[in-house]
Amino acid sequence: MTEPERVIEFRIDRHSGVSTYLQIVHQTEQALRLGMLEPGDKLPTAREVVEATAINPNTVLKAYRELERSGLVEARRGLGTFVRRTLGSAPADSPLKGELDDWAQRAKEAGLDRDDVAALFNSALEAHFGTITTKGNA
Repeated sequence: MTEPERVIEFRIDRHSGVSTYLQIVHQTEQALRLGMLEPGDKLPTAREVVEATAINPNTVLKAYRELERSGLVEARRGLGTFVRRTLGSAPADSPLKGELDDWAQRAKEAGLDRDDVAALFNSALEAHFGTITTKGNA
């Protein structure tokens, strides 16, 4: 019996202030970090991403080139773009994810919005892991 194919679905937030190609890069990196994508998995074609998100095909290709430059994926002519390596060690089914989900739900029930929760979480990250920098803003 073969494993089911893992597929990533990109979600584009046009109001985030983050460029579209970087959203694709970051979402792919997150999927790799959480074990949702693994070496050998195929990324959706540029056409599939364009159909699902209504973005320019060149934007998808730019994101995939960035991922390729970082050694995370490789383009195979005529076959598609495939994951070369993974990141991190935080599987999506980690007990910590469940605890974090519970915490986020409590924060929402307490009336905090997404930005409030992000600020609290980033503050905790900074306290335990040091200063936070985002890609491109280091």
